[in-house]
Amino acid sequence: MADKIKWGVLATGSIAHKFTEALSSLDDVELTAVGSRSLDNARAFADQYGFKSHHGSYEELAQNPDVDVIYVSTPNTFHCENTLLCIAHGKSVLCEKPFAINARQTQQMIDAANKSNVFLMEAMWTRFIPVIAEVRKLIAAGTIGDVRSMQADFGYASRRDLQSRAFNLDLGGGALLDVGIYTISLASMVFGAQPATISSVAHLGPTGADEQSAYLFGYDNDRFAQLSSAVATQTQREVHIHGTKGMIKLNAPFWYCTKADVIIDDQTETIEIPLDCNGFEYQARHVNRCLRDQKLQSDIMPQSETLEIMQTLDRIRADWHLKYPNE
Repeated sequence: MADKIKWGVLATGSIAHKFTEALSSLDDVELTAVGSRSLDNARAFADQYGFKSHHGSYEELAQNPDVDVIYVSTPNTFHCENTLLCIAHGKSVLCEKPFAINARQTQQMIDAANKSNVFLMEAMWTRFIPVIAEVRKLIAAGTIGDVRSMQADFGYASRRDLQSRAFNLDLGGGALLDVGIYTISLASMVFGAQPATISSVAHLGPTGADEQSAYLFGYDNDRFAQLSSAVATQTQREVHIHGTKGMIKLNAPFWYCTKADVIIDDQTETIEIPLDCNGFEYQARHVNRCLRDQKLQSDIMPQSETLEIMQTLDRIRADWHLKYPNE
C-alpha cells in the first residue's frame, strides 16, 4: 500500500466535518475524494479541507479508483445502503455508529464485506480514545478487581423540533440509536459480553421516537449495568465502573473523555490524556494500521461484537414494539 491511505468521505454533514478535521491532522492520510447528493456541497466541502476531487453522487465516489477506504456518515437508516454501495465497488468502509438500524442489516453488511474481501468497521470512536484504551487495560489487569456493576448515561436536551433527525423515525431517530448506542457499546466493552437479561423503559414521543429511555442489563455471575439515554433531557453524561477492589469514573463527556479517576481504598489516582485533535483521529489511525496490515476487521471493534450489540438493541426495541418505517 502507498505511503498515504487514500480516504473518501460519503456525505457532508456535521459529523463528516469533525471526522475530516481529524483526518487532516494525520500525516499518513490523503484526502482523496468527497461525495454528496449535491455537487455544490461536495465542492464546498472539498475546497474547505483540500480534497483532490469531489462528486455529486455517492455512486461516483464509490467508483473513484483512487480511493482506498470510505467513511460513511449519512443518517442511520442509510448506513446499510451506502455501505453496500461502497463494498460493491471494492472499497473498505468505516461506517458511523449505529452501524445499521437492526441486526439483519448488520449481518448483510458483514456478509458483503467478507464476500468482497474488504475491511469493514463500525465507527465507535469512543473505543479508541486514549483514556478509554487505558481503562480497558486497567480492567484486564484486575486493578479494580472483578467488575460487578456499571452506570452510564448520555442525554442531551435538544430543541424540540419534531422534524429534526433526533425525532424522525424515518432517519432512525430516538435516544436508543442516537446516544444509547454509546452507553450500550461501552457496557459491551466493560463486561465483554451481551446481557443475559434486559429490562427497559422508554417514553415514546409524538413522532413515535424514544425521547428518553433506560436499560437495566443483567449478566452472569450477578453483574449488572444501569444505562440511560435521552434526546430531550440533559443528564450528567458520566460513567462509573464498580469492582471488588475499587472503581473507575469516566468524567463527562465520557464518550471522548480526557480524564478518568481510579479510586481504590478511598485513594484517587487521576489519569489524564489530552486529545491530539478532536478524538476522531484515533479510530482513523486504527483503520490505517488495519489496512496496512491487510486486516479485514478490527480486533478492538470486531464485526462480531457490532452484530451482537445490534441484536441487543433489537431486543430492547422489541419490548417497546418500536419499528422503524423502513424495516
